[in-house]
Amino acid sequence: MPAPSSHSASERPGRIMSGEMAEQPAVLRRILERGAPRIRETAAAIAARAPRFVLLTARGTSDNAALYAKYLLEIQLGLPCGLTSMSTTTAYGAKPDLRDVLVITVSQSGGSPDLVASTRAAREAGAVTLAVTNNPDSPLAAVSEFHIDVLAGPEKALPATKTYTASLLALYLFVEGLRGGDGATAAKALPDLAAQVLDRQDEVRQLASRYRFAERMVITSRGYGYPTAKEAALKLMETSYIPALSYSGADLLHGPLAMVDNISPVIAVVTDGKGGTALQPVLDRLRGRGADLVVIGPAAQVAKASAGFVLPTDGLPEELQPIVEILPLQLLAYEVTIARGQDPDAPRALAKVTETR
Repeated sequence: MPAPSSHSASERPGRIMSGEMAEQPAVLRRILERGAPRIRETAAAIAARAPRFVLLTARGTSDNAALYAKYLLEIQLGLPCGLTSMSTTTAYGAKPDLRDVLVITVSQSGGSPDLVASTRAAREAGAVTLAVTNNPDSPLAAVSEFHIDVLAGPEKALPATKTYTASLLALYLFVEGLRGGDGATAAKALPDLAAQVLDRQDEVRQLASRYRFAERMVITSRGYGYPTAKEAALKLMETSYIPALSYSGADLLHGPLAMVDNISPVIAVVTDGKGGTALQPVLDRLRGRGADLVVIGPAAQVAKASAGFVLPTDGLPEELQPIVEILPLQLLAYEVTIARGQDPDAPRALAKVTETR
């Protein structure tokens, strides 16, 4: 990755984000080797409590990881899930009955006051509380009954990258543990697949040239790929400042499709599985409107688009593909930002720990 001549290597724009993206294969391997046994133990202890419902609490990137967990829990376990509205307790003082409810709070830092307050209130209301963080010494971990450390190591870049994929894998292993499975066996290929994708940064740099002057973007998917679409949009907005709108493919057809034309860039995240099959009518409509359609997914789908990035997901279960899908989109956010002359390490108006209440 060539550095601008006006910067030393230590000052190169995006140096921190680039380095942390590159750590992801090692982080995934660390979770599988060191974290998986502890996650299984935590899952077994919670499964013994037989929760009847799950509430997921998070903000920002962690909210997209929580949405991924929602798909896992509903599809793999048949447990009804909801995404919490923290203000109902932190601002309005509501006191719901949460007996026999599992409340999972996902947070990279574990430091946001509203996450801590809502988790404390949930525990007081009778919930089984689980914190999933990158900081076992955080206030959130302290107020939760159970904790899972995603083992990503210190994350210094403002755009979260390695903590997102680490959270996905930790949540996958947890859900597998709830149903008595191992999970690590199916996921063992992930570190090598992640390394393969990250080694193809030149391909992503070519894609990035399409979006250097984009005024807006649309990102769509269905099923397990939908959290990926939301996280990709967030990464693009917080680094390059391009308004990136994320939609479920089904929701895109209910009105927003009208804004798509032959100059509108659209990225479709196509999982190799039922979610990708459900997205096909949306892809047909987008092609019919002449959209500049880029596909992140299987080779057969990329071949029918304007451009794309082929994912090495042959034989990888659909529920694990989001961990690989997001990687080229992280790289894309980075490359678009660099191409626009901005620094992805220093998004304006953002702080690493966002203290909402």
